[in-house]
Amino acid sequence: MAKLFIPKTDIASEIKSYLTITIGLIIYAISWNFFMSPFQFLIGGVTGIGAIIQYSVGISMQYTYFCINVVLIIIAIWQLGFKFCIKTIYAIIMLTLFLSLFQEIFKEQNAFTILGPTKQLESCLVGSIFTGIGIALCFLSNGSTGGVDIVAAIVNKYKDVSFGRAMLYIDICIITSGYFLVPSNGSESIGLAKVFYGYINLVIVNVSLDYMVNSNRQMVQFFIFSNKYEEIGYYITRQMRRGVTLLDSVGFYSKSESKVITTITRANQTNELYNIVKQIDPNALVSQMKVMGVYGNGFDKIKAKSKKLKTAEELEANDEKL
Repeated sequence: MAKLFIPKTDIASEIKSYLTITIGLIIYAISWNFFMSPFQFLIGGVTGIGAIIQYSVGISMQYTYFCINVVLIIIAIWQLGFKFCIKTIYAIIMLTLFLSLFQEIFKEQNAFTILGPTKQLESCLVGSIFTGIGIALCFLSNGSTGGVDIVAAIVNKYKDVSFGRAMLYIDICIITSGYFLVPSNGSESIGLAKVFYGYINLVIVNVSLDYMVNSNRQMVQFFIFSNKYEEIGYYITRQMRRGVTLLDSVGFYSKSESKVITTITRANQTNELYNIVKQIDPNALVSQMKVMGVYGNGFDKIKAKSKKLKTAEELEANDEKL
C-alpha cells in the first residue's frame, strides 16, 4: 500500500481546538472593547446583560458575565457533557481575562476616539462581524463563550434549530430592554437609536455565526472509480475515519467487473481524500457532489419531532378507505 501520513493524535487535536477557542475569544474581546463598548452599543447574550449593567451602574461587564456564567455552567455540565463543559469553563475564564485586558488597552484609543462619534454605523458593522467570527470559532471547536451560547447549544442538541436562530429570540428581549436604560452618568436614556444598532448587531452576528458553522459542516459525497479500491477504502476508513461502501460495477464497453467506492465526508476533508486517491491511484476517476445534510452514523444526530408510526393494520385500513 502507498505510504501516507499518520493521522494527528488526539492530543494534537485538542491543542489545536483550545488554540482556536483562544483566538476566537481574543477576537470577541477586541471587538467588544474597540468597536462596541465605546459607543455604548447594546448587544445580546449574557454579555449584553453585563453591558446594560455597566452602562447603568458602572460595574464592568466582565464581572457580571462571569457571575451569571457560574450558574449557567452547571446546566452545561448536566446537558452537554463533561468535555463540552471543560472547554466552556476555559472559555468563560479566558474571556473574562481578555475583556479586562483589552478594556485597559483600548481605554484611550478605540473606534470612538480614532474614527469619531459619527462613525457609529461603521463601528457597529465591523464589530458585529468580528463578534460573530469569534463566537463561531468557539463553536467549531466544540466550545462555547458561555451564557446564551450554552442555551443555544442545548437547543441545537435536541432540535433542528441553528445556533443563530436559537440565540436570536433571547437576544431580542435583552436588546429591547436597553430602551429603558438610564446611563450611570445621569444623562437621558439610551433611546431607540441604540436599540436599532443593537438589532443590526444581532442580525450580523447571527448571520456570520451561521455562515461559518454551516459551511464547516457542509457534506460532500464521492464516487471513486479505481482498481485499487481496497487500498483507497482502507485509508478512508482508517485515516479519515469515514465509512466506505463498495458498489458493484460493470464497464459497458469492456464488460469488465469492478467496484466503485462511495463515501460521505465533511467538506473540510476534501483535500485529504484527494491526497489519498492521488498517492494510491493517480488515474482514478473521482466524482464529487454536495450533500444538503447527512444524519446519523458519525455525522449530525437525527432531529425530528417524535410521532408514533401507524401499525400495519391502520395503514391497510387507510388504503381501503382510499
